[in-house]
Amino acid sequence: MAAVTRLEELRANLTAVRARIDAAATAAGRDPADVRLLPVTKFHPASDLKLLVELGAMDVAENREQEARSKAAEVPTARIHMIGQVQTKKANSVARWAASVHSVDSIRLAEGLDHGVGLALERGDRTSGELPVYLQLSADGDPARGGVTEADLEELADTVEAAGNLRLAGLMVVPPLGADPAAVFARARRLCDDLARRLGRTMELSAGMSGDLEDAVAQGSNIVRVGTGVLGARPLP
Repeated sequence: MAAVTRLEELRANLTAVRARIDAAATAAGRDPADVRLLPVTKFHPASDLKLLVELGAMDVAENREQEARSKAAEVPTARIHMIGQVQTKKANSVARWAASVHSVDSIRLAEGLDHGVGLALERGDRTSGELPVYLQLSADGDPARGGVTEADLEELADTVEAAGNLRLAGLMVVPPLGADPAAVFARARRLCDDLARRLGRTMELSAGMSGDLEDAVAQGSNIVRVGTGVLGARPLP
């Protein structure tokens, strides 16, 4: 029997994960088309990213700026979304290549990205205009682990709204260890809807990974970020 190629493996994994998403959405009475899959390619080689693009998965996510920047240069046809923590000093770099940023959690970072996008547009490093950003919600109220607290969410949203080069797209959340994912996702969805009503337009929720995507879809997630389910186990360093 012929060995399964990496392309065939990725195709099968994409099909299986999309089937899980569709089933979860249908069970929740939602349109499966309202939920997008964002494969997470961190630690996997750029060759995998090229294969995903060949399979039609043009949008992928990365956690680390240096790795993402390198892959963006090597696979310019891919749209790479930043989902990991961003140091303010890296904002200018991220602004050059990111299709969106899912981890905005401070006013300083928002202002840094706004400035960075402006510079990138001036220099011709970026042609896509406004950078869509998602505010990362701290589900346990401890911003030391990343995320903005509920108490500071409105102020951060207003900062992004006032930025000329950013577009507030919604919220992102990662359940803390030991938390009930469904409860975390439900709370984030309510806050997302509250924000949408205040701003007068739709807001998306980025929530759910390989192990909890069904809960996320059931609670209203619009974007699920799946690494292992699509790419398999991370390569050993």
